[in-house]
Amino acid sequence: MTTAVITRKWYTTAEVAEMLGFGLSKTKMLVLTGEIRSVKIGRNRRILPAWVDEYIQHVTAEAERASA
Repeated sequence: MTTAVITRKWYTTAEVAEMLGFGLSKTKMLVLTGEIRSVKIGRNRRILPAWVDEYIQHVTAEAERASA
């Protein structure tokens, strides 16, 4: 018998806030303004790991442009 390992496909807004070191309110605002992409499933918002990476890349690219 083998056991399957299930990897997380989605993050909650609270989990993303924790990962980024942001408050929940700031993270919710980033989601509402579309800066961090999300999908609404029922009453819940979910965020793909790739969308968190996308946000980080966008922010760091802007910071590099600003300092150049």
